[in-house]
Amino acid sequence: MHKARLEAFSDGVLAIVITIMVLEMKVPHGEELSALTPLLPVFLSYVLSFIYIGIYWNNHHHLFQAVKQVKGGVLWANLHLLFWLSLFPFVTGWVGENHFAAHTVALYSGVLFMAAVAYYILTRALLAFHDADSPLAKAIGADTKGRLSLLLYALGIGLSCWMPWLGVSLYTVVAVLWLVPDRRIEKHLLS
Repeated sequence: MHKARLEAFSDGVLAIVITIMVLEMKVPHGEELSALTPLLPVFLSYVLSFIYIGIYWNNHHHLFQAVKQVKGGVLWANLHLLFWLSLFPFVTGWVGENHFAAHTVALYSGVLFMAAVAYYILTRALLAFHDADSPLAKAIGADTKGRLSLLLYALGIGLSCWMPWLGVSLYTVVAVLWLVPDRRIEKHLLS
């Protein structure tokens, strides 16, 4: 089957996720700039989650540039990814409202970890029905960056229970790793 419906549906879900996250930020009662101070953790958690949603959207787009068609397993793998991404508004709000408390950051990192696992599964589902010499297979390669991200998320879950800001720092490092779109796919599509 053609990939266009999967891409359109995914784009719609991610747009809704971002909309829900921004609607969760409440307007302060007061006109002074100091009224924004208590909202700083909420805003910071929103910014981090917005960047993550942007990273997933961008890399999802690049991934599907190298794909012509999809099968049922890919549809389910994509839904699995969207499930974890749809939890971002909840964990983002919980982390922000509780000023990055340890258990909230650990749950946030758990959702980040599971979203990364789901993206890895989606990639593997796509590779399963592409030839080893396809542009997609060549571009993905050993997927060192993906595997490193999973390791950093897993480490972040444990660290978040004792040192939440260290966990957040690890997630920020992973975000920086992925902030630049995955050029492997573009490189192989142009060759």
